[in-house]
Amino acid sequence: MTSSTAGNPQTTMDHEGTIDAEALRQAVAESFDETIGQLTDLVAIPGIAWPSFDPAPLNRSADAVASLVRASGFDDVRILRCDKEDGTPGGPAVVARRPAAEGKPTVLLYAHHDVQPTGDLALWETDPFTAVERDGRLFGRGAADDKAGILAHIAAYSAVTRVLGDELGLGVTFFFEGEEEAGSPTFRQFLETHRELLRADVIVVADSSNWKVGIPALTTSLRGLVDGTIEVKVLDHAVHSGMFGGPVLDAPTLLARLIATLHDDEGSVAIKGLVSRDDVVVDLTEEEYRADASVLDGVKLAGTGSIASRMWTKPALSIIGFDAPAVDVASNTLLPRARAKFSLRLAPGQDPAAAMEAVRQHVETHAPFGAEVVFTPGESGNSFLTDTSSKAASVAMWALGEAWGVPAVEMGIGGSIPFIADLTELYPHVQILVTGVEDPDSRAHSANESLHLGDFRNAIVAEALLLARLNNEGAL
Repeated sequence: MTSSTAGNPQTTMDHEGTIDAEALRQAVAESFDETIGQLTDLVAIPGIAWPSFDPAPLNRSADAVASLVRASGFDDVRILRCDKEDGTPGGPAVVARRPAAEGKPTVLLYAHHDVQPTGDLALWETDPFTAVERDGRLFGRGAADDKAGILAHIAAYSAVTRVLGDELGLGVTFFFEGEEEAGSPTFRQFLETHRELLRADVIVVADSSNWKVGIPALTTSLRGLVDGTIEVKVLDHAVHSGMFGGPVLDAPTLLARLIATLHDDEGSVAIKGLVSRDDVVVDLTEEEYRADASVLDGVKLAGTGSIASRMWTKPALSIIGFDAPAVDVASNTLLPRARAKFSLRLAPGQDPAAAMEAVRQHVETHAPFGAEVVFTPGESGNSFLTDTSSKAASVAMWALGEAWGVPAVEMGIGGSIPFIADLTELYPHVQILVTGVEDPDSRAHSANESLHLGDFRNAIVAEALLLARLNNEGAL
C-alpha cells in the first residue's frame, strides 16, 4: 500500500504555490446535484457503437457531450471521426482544447461516451436507460462505465476554473471517444490523424476502478491480451459412431484433451515461456474474491500465489468459444473436426507476439493421438505499467488520498485497455494515469450497472486537486 498525504483542507505542496483543497471541495459540492442531473441525462441516451445498432443515439450522445463541454467554458469543441477499413464511419469523438500558457503543461482527459448493450432486460431491476438513485448509488447503463468518467472530467475542470480563475494556465484537452465498447476500431487512425491536436504531457484515462468503496486507487498495471482459435482434425469426414467408434477418438474429445493441457493440476497456465510475477502490494481475501466473482460454493480457486497476482500479474487463459453441434440436434456421429477460441491475458511486461508463439508451440507439441492441429492467431494487445516514480503519478496519489481522506493504493486490473499501447507508442514521453469512478460492485457491462455517488464526488475532487497541482508545475 502506498500512502498519501491527507488531512489539512489547505495543503502547501511546494514553493510553486498553495492548493486550496477546501475551496475546490466546496466548488465540487455546490455543483454536484447539477453534475448528477447531467449524468442522468446522458444515461438516457442509448449510444451503442456496435455495427448492429442504430447509430442515431450514438450521434445524439456525442452532441449532448459536446454541449456539456461548451457549457464548461470551452470554445474549441469538435465532433470528429475516422472511417473504418470497410469505409463505414467510426464512432463520433468529442475533442475540446484549451491551449496551455507559456511554461505550463497540457493534460489530456480521456473517457468514452458509448456504452455496452443491455443484454437480457429481464435481469435489470430498473430500466437500463433511466438513471435511478437507490441506497447511495446511481443505477443505469453507462452510469459508471464510462459516462461518469466524462462528468468527472468536466466537473473537475469546472471546479478548478471557478477557484483559480485567471490563475489557470494549464492546457486541458478533452477526448471523449465514441467507440470504446466496440473495440476502438478507428482509435489508432484517429490518433495519427489528430496527433498534434491530442498531444499532451499527461494523459488521464478515467476508465478503471477504485480498490473498494471508500478506498481510492491508481491503476498501475493492466494485463495484455492475445486470442485465437485452436482446431483439431481427425477424420476426412464424419462417420457413424457405432460402426467406427473405438479405434479413433472424435475431434471434440481430442480437443478437450488438448485444452486440458493448457493448465496444470493446480489450475495455473502451463504454457512455457510466459511472464508471471507475484509482487502486488495489496490483496483480496478468498471470501472477497468469491463474493465479487460470484463463485459457487464448493468450487476450488485455481492457481497459486496471492489472489491479486492471479488477477493482475500472472497469465490467465480461458476458452471463450467452442464449435460443436448443439445437444438438441446431436447425432450418433464421430465428428471430424472441432474448434475452440482461447483468450489469454498477459502479465505486464509480456511481449504479445512471443506469447502468441508460445501458445502455438504448446498446442502443436501437445496434439493428442497425432491429431492435426490448426492454430489461427487472432487479436493482440500490449500490457501497461505506470512509471510510479513520475511526477504525475506522485501528484495523483497525493490527490486521491487528499480527496478521500485515506491513503490511496496502487492496484492492477486484470483486463486490458489495448489503446493505451497506441498512446505510449505515438507519445513515448507522455505520463499516463489510469483512474476511475467504479468499485467492485459497479457491475460494468452487466445488468444493474451502478455508480457509488460518494466515491464519484471524491473522484471529482481528486481530479480537481490533480489539475490544480499540475497548474502550479512547470515542465513535467
